[in-house]
Amino acid sequence: MPQPGDAAPDFRMDGDAGPIALSDFAGRKLVVYFYPKDDTPGCTTEGKAFSALKADFDAADTAIVGVSRDSVASHAKFRTKQGLTVALGSDDGSVTEAFGVWVEKSMYGKKYMGIERATFLIGRDGIIAGVWPKVKVPGHAEAVLAAARALA
Repeated sequence: MPQPGDAAPDFRMDGDAGPIALSDFAGRKLVVYFYPKDDTPGCTTEGKAFSALKADFDAADTAIVGVSRDSVASHAKFRTKQGLTVALGSDDGSVTEAFGVWVEKSMYGKKYMGIERATFLIGRDGIIAGVWPKVKVPGHAEAVLAAARALA
């Protein structure tokens, strides 16, 4: 998993509103948050929290991209159903691997591979300024916003 001070992994993926690439955000701050699955309780709460603060992130010159391995069609349905206003990227596996969030998980004693809920704040220079691994959703979007505001 990249750490503060590391160059952000370059990425390109399809989004529900068109292609999304790291280079699209050159000169701006960027929040990339990874979540396991569209339209599940925690992921919906997280998406709504970031969407509710989108104007504040915009005022801090910070873009937001949520990433999961769900399809573009699933993202579009999720955005419409939940009223989300943040960009959603559909990863083919390369982005979650590059950011180190595709990990072994365990539920009810069964091991499987999945996305670890994590968030990265990338500075205007393409360098990672903040990392939140194993995110707990309540209050998270507000904490990321505070960090984005504090970053020049």
